[in-house]
Amino acid sequence: MRNWKYLIAVAAIGLAAFLLYRTLSRYSLDELIAAVTAVPVHRLVGAAGFAAASYVSLTFFDYLALRYVGRPLPYPKAALASFTALSLGHNIGLAALSSGAVRYRFYSRWGLNAGDVAKVIVFCGITVGLGLLTLGGTALLLRSSLAVEITGLTHPVIIALGLGCLAVPAIYMILSLFVRRPLRIRRWSLEMPAFRLAIGQVLIGSINFAFVAACLHQTLAAMADVAYLGVASVYVIANATALVSHVPGGLGVIESVVMYLLPQSDLIGPLLVFRFVYFLAPLALGSILFAVTELVLRNRGSSSEGEAPVPVKA
Repeated sequence: MRNWKYLIAVAAIGLAAFLLYRTLSRYSLDELIAAVTAVPVHRLVGAAGFAAASYVSLTFFDYLALRYVGRPLPYPKAALASFTALSLGHNIGLAALSSGAVRYRFYSRWGLNAGDVAKVIVFCGITVGLGLLTLGGTALLLRSSLAVEITGLTHPVIIALGLGCLAVPAIYMILSLFVRRPLRIRRWSLEMPAFRLAIGQVLIGSINFAFVAACLHQTLAAMADVAYLGVASVYVIANATALVSHVPGGLGVIESVVMYLLPQSDLIGPLLVFRFVYFLAPLALGSILFAVTELVLRNRGSSSEGEAPVPVKA
């Protein structure tokens, strides 16, 4: 079926609308405004700072990926492509298609082919997974009792999940150290990165999600006495759910999961502030940046094509 990707996108948006409606329907507009404005300014500034730090971390996903494919670019170019692609992709959903298309738009101009861009996308996707697993495993082990309380699972199950999460990045780094041939999984083939790149993936992936969890913690702490590692655990669950569902920006999924796992407080205001700070504000900035760069790069291309050849004297 040729249009299956569009059907998935429509289904994801429909699911997002349903989840968001279910989450917000019990509040009036006045209640929502009051909940959002109740978040103190210093918490808002802190959340914005951690959101900015996360997007800076994300730029190094691409910076490392370009070295993985053997097509390194200066950091400013990698950062421009990364921020523009991810600020849009986080909100559109189906990241491999949305942010991947924006990445291709930039990198194809700078000499990368479709295969190179595909490898960049896969590398960044693996970095996301490694970061989620590392942060989630660490949070589960360090605050296992809190994870038991939040999830309702038994303590041995939480410990096993934490160890399992951390085992995956460890195995990945070991493979990168010893495996030189591409790993083949059915029809798929994966070239392992150099060990230093694998370490970079685990570190920068973990740092990114630590910043995102800190951004969410800043907003939630305005209304509830919640520990950072507890918020990190909840965010990992919510974000994993959002990634599996491909819902644009985790719209409705993150709110529903957080409010289900932390039902003791009315957190809709802080969650809306988090969505604005981490998703909507970067979306506005990324859209403007993408439009400006399209105009600038297109004009440069037109100018270079329209330049008359310099005559050569005999």
